[in-house]
Amino acid sequence: MMQSETRPEVVGYDEKDKFGPCFIVKTPKGHTVKVSDTFAEMFPLWAGRVLITADSEKWALTAAEVATGFATSVIMAPAEAGIEGLVPKEKTPDERIGALIQIYNRSRFDLKTQMMLRIGQCIMTCPTTAAFDALPNAKRRLKVGRSLRYFGDGFQKKGLVGDRKVWRIPVMEGEFIVQDSFGAAEAIAGGNFLIFAKDKNSGLQAAEEAIKAIKNRASEVITPFPGGVCRSGSKAGSLKYKLKASTNHPFCPTLKKIITDSQLPEDVNSVYEIVVNGLTVEAVKKAMGEGIKATINVPGVLRVSAGNYGGKLGPYKAFLKEVLGIS
Repeated sequence: MMQSETRPEVVGYDEKDKFGPCFIVKTPKGHTVKVSDTFAEMFPLWAGRVLITADSEKWALTAAEVATGFATSVIMAPAEAGIEGLVPKEKTPDERIGALIQIYNRSRFDLKTQMMLRIGQCIMTCPTTAAFDALPNAKRRLKVGRSLRYFGDGFQKKGLVGDRKVWRIPVMEGEFIVQDSFGAAEAIAGGNFLIFAKDKNSGLQAAEEAIKAIKNRASEVITPFPGGVCRSGSKAGSLKYKLKASTNHPFCPTLKKIITDSQLPEDVNSVYEIVVNGLTVEAVKKAMGEGIKATINVPGVLRVSAGNYGGKLGPYKAFLKEVLGIS
């Protein structure tokens, strides 16, 4: 894991800012950015963690990418999922290169269903892969491999890889090896921060730098949106239709001049959101901090804030001043 960016220097505090109290921080590059004195509101979801191994990094990542598809937000997608990172062959059960993925859902039942579907349809079908549990200490166990064994049509066999109980399922290539059970644990979803930028180019560059920092400096987390970046932040409900969620209109730049509740300063013309899920609150806070530090270093970023519902959505809070280590 790479060393963290330098902690930003606080040069002021504006408690009368039109868009809420904020810290004024000086970045290592010398420009200033406003950081809202607010928090990201987080909530619990059940998580599973799968270690995919393969003969090559190419096929491990291919399986990981397919298995985490259509899994950005449980608002509309059947799960939240993402790639955590690569694992060297020296640290995998079958001594092959590995890729870690995390899958989240509201209940253990739904999580098991999604893990079975994604492992069965996306990993078992992918050349050279195997699937192992990566939450060995979880008290709750889901009998994922034991259910998938039936694909073997009676030809499946029990086996061991190290001390792991697995099923060897015959496939046209040879065998697909899947662990008998997978751990499930309550984890954290909804860590987030908002990047307010003067234009799309600087905002997207900042978002990309944030994702790069999270991948290089944080662990045990995923960023489930496309490339880790969300451009269509949502609010709960709808003003006009019967929807669970709709566009977060106070943060849409094209609406600034036609709505009365815009939350965007006049010079902000693009907003991106980074959403972080993780196995622990500490892991999510660490990732948020690293992402924000990388974000504010990009010229054109004017402000960083976070999304919350005043504490009504979930029991966990990540204050931006805390994750940045400022006061």
